[in-house]
Amino acid sequence: MAVQTKNDTFAALRDCFATDLAALIADQAPRGNTPNTFIDLVEAVRDVLASSSIGAWQDASEELDRAAGYLTDALTGPDGDQHSLLAWARTHLRDGIATAS
Repeated sequence: MAVQTKNDTFAALRDCFATDLAALIADQAPRGNTPNTFIDLVEAVRDVLASSSIGAWQDASEELDRAAGYLTDALTGPDGDQHSLLAWARTHLRDGIATAS
């Protein structure tokens, strides 16, 4: 049951944030629906924003870096920690997108 919950939560995060993340780098949201595809998108946006000389974008990159870390930990770590890790990831995704916009 925990694996299904993890997949459902990743899908919900992807559905909520993928379009906004992709728009930050003028790209289309990835068509893949795996957690790794979503993490790859977060990391790609993080890297683009980090290379900018705009302070707000660099701050947003740091938020997305934290989000990617929490997403990775939720995917690979013990199931008991996934809920809080994904909640932290959601917070950093939201903050990163808001900071970059």
